[in-house]
Amino acid sequence: MKAQVVAAIGDRGRVPGSATPATERALKLLREGEIVALPTETVYGLAADALNPIAVAKIFEAKGRPRFDPLIVHLPEITWLEKVATIPAQDRQLVLQLANKFWPGPFTMVLPKHEIVPDLVTAGLNTVAVRVSAHPMFAEIVQAFEKPLAAPSANRFGRISPTTAQHVLDELGSRIPLVVDGGPAVHGIESTIVAIRGGKIDILRRGPITAEQLSAFGKIEVVATRDKISAPGQFRSHYAPKTPLQLIDDASTFSPKP
Repeated sequence: MKAQVVAAIGDRGRVPGSATPATERALKLLREGEIVALPTETVYGLAADALNPIAVAKIFEAKGRPRFDPLIVHLPEITWLEKVATIPAQDRQLVLQLANKFWPGPFTMVLPKHEIVPDLVTAGLNTVAVRVSAHPMFAEIVQAFEKPLAAPSANRFGRISPTTAQHVLDELGSRIPLVVDGGPAVHGIESTIVAIRGGKIDILRRGPITAEQLSAFGKIEVVATRDKISAPGQFRSHYAPKTPLQLIDDASTFSPKP
């Protein structure tokens, strides 16, 4: 199998409101329980039906991702939030304020999950990580799909996250059937992940939405410990590149090793 690339930008002769060729091909595969690489505003994601454990298993297989590392569930729209997650009464006002402010956008919240979400998606945890993407092509596809999509970064586990369709091809070209090319990612890093606990905002993973932005809504704490994985992307090596780092005093005398 070799991935086919479909451009999601520059479609000519499209009737307003009609599906693009990219949308149609992606939806067909997703409805068949397959995986598809899609652009988001953060990085490219490897998407599958979040409510179909067999489809989700293909994500783990293609990425070589350990089953104890949970996935983010991307919602078609904010109205899906309480279909997949429970909002504790004491945190309801804060959760909805954050959702209304930062969704759609690069912001993920970890909340108690409903049984509709397969345990494979959440790595057996009783919580689920959810967000609403702001990328127009991803939004078009997930809304037409009418169900949430699980979509971690479209790269092999432990590698740098892809920000272009070519990056996805380089990483997963022989492992997936389709890459939707939506141009370069805007942010280039994964979404900010937070947990809401008793009116406090715990930052589990830093991202485009900063602690300063979140501090307007409540007390902030950056959770440093990673002895136990509680959200996607918490491994210490998550952003670690393979290229060695060299510190030099004088660039004019530096000669890189062959």
